[in-house]
Amino acid sequence: MFALFANRDYAALYAAQVVSLLGTGLMTVALGLLAYDLAGDGAGMVLGIAFTIKMLSYVGLSPVAQALAQRLPRKPVLVGADLVRVAVALCLPFVTQVWQVYVLIFVLQSASATFTPAYQAILPDLLPDEGDYTRALSLSRLAYDLENLLSPAIAALLLTVTGFSMLFAGTALGFAVSAVLVGWAAIPPLSPEASMRPFRERLVRGTRIYLATPRLRGLLALNFAAAAASAFVLVNTVVLVRGAMAGDEADLALAMAAFGAGSMAAALALPRLVERLPDRGVMMAGAATLVMLCLGLALRMGVAGLPGWPVFLAVWAAFGLAYSAVLTPSGRLLRRSAHPADRPAIFAAQFALSHACWLITYPLAGWAGEALEMAAALGILGALALVGVLVAWRLWPAGEPLELFHDHPELPPHHPHLYAHGAVDGEVRRHAHVFVIDDLHPVWPRQG
Repeated sequence: MFALFANRDYAALYAAQVVSLLGTGLMTVALGLLAYDLAGDGAGMVLGIAFTIKMLSYVGLSPVAQALAQRLPRKPVLVGADLVRVAVALCLPFVTQVWQVYVLIFVLQSASATFTPAYQAILPDLLPDEGDYTRALSLSRLAYDLENLLSPAIAALLLTVTGFSMLFAGTALGFAVSAVLVGWAAIPPLSPEASMRPFRERLVRGTRIYLATPRLRGLLALNFAAAAASAFVLVNTVVLVRGAMAGDEADLALAMAAFGAGSMAAALALPRLVERLPDRGVMMAGAATLVMLCLGLALRMGVAGLPGWPVFLAVWAAFGLAYSAVLTPSGRLLRRSAHPADRPAIFAAQFALSHACWLITYPLAGWAGEALEMAAALGILGALALVGVLVAWRLWPAGEPLELFHDHPELPPHHPHLYAHGAVDGEVRRHAHVFVIDDLHPVWPRQG
């Protein structure tokens, strides 16, 4: 897996991802302290609105940003997004009103909604070998998990010697280093085909391809299942550990570390696993495990209360493992389901639609956990996860071929599409495609 770092360009981009994630983690801690400084006991409401703004930015602006960026070189788009985030991070320590926080968070998350899917769409072009790309997906998952473990520890260490405002300086430094590393890497250019389309077509194309592709409709349902189950963990772990179990801050950190450790274990195992098993089987198994964990733990909590501390940690590690098993292979499905020119649009669609799932499940987990018993809240989210699994099972057929042979009798000789797929003297009609939707095949993957 780590042999990928011999690729200088990939190593630079991965390092950019890591430092920007660490900067984001520092900002999360600093933002909570800033909210308390501005609003006191109303800090929770401030943070709730700020995180809602974040999700709305991701859902609403990611496709728009990618449609606009398709007529611009990739590297300046990424560097520009990082520089916007640097500017926002440097402004945050100087805010004096809550509304200013909301405006700056909107600007910063709009930049992130531009950067992240554009970065994700570059990796398949940079690593054309599917095995290398799969290992890159695992490393990306590891980066997210390590950020969840390291950022709070780094923030706690810095807060012993400085005020929380300096955490924003650390955030700005992370984004600045990311911009330098992206500028250093050689990034494959985007196909000019995409930029020639009208804006409206560029805006909706990713979503249209996504929702017309059976495996991606199944992926969306699995995203919802994963969001439903893990939203309970991410929102209500603090209530369970600090309240019901009377634990301290170290216990809370240990519980979240168990979730992260399970996720990292899955990320490390997946490259070899998907060589032996189909992606659908791995992802369905992960989602089904999430459902069983939710419903099983809800039943246990309703009958006999929370399990003992060692069992609780093991369950949280299992949540992390199953969650990663669902999400980590998703890039492989996106890569197979679009031509290179359409990858930015389809990665943006995945980014927006998956965060739309979180936009539903995050507030539901918080509301149900407060208004109902925790067992009932977990049961509701587990039931929603079950619905997601069943919908995915229905929408994503088992044994779906990666390629489909078909004919183009309607195309004239010497058509560019025929040459692109091995035509000799422009006369070949029958050829295979990776299972994608495009202008010539708007619905054919749904046909026998």
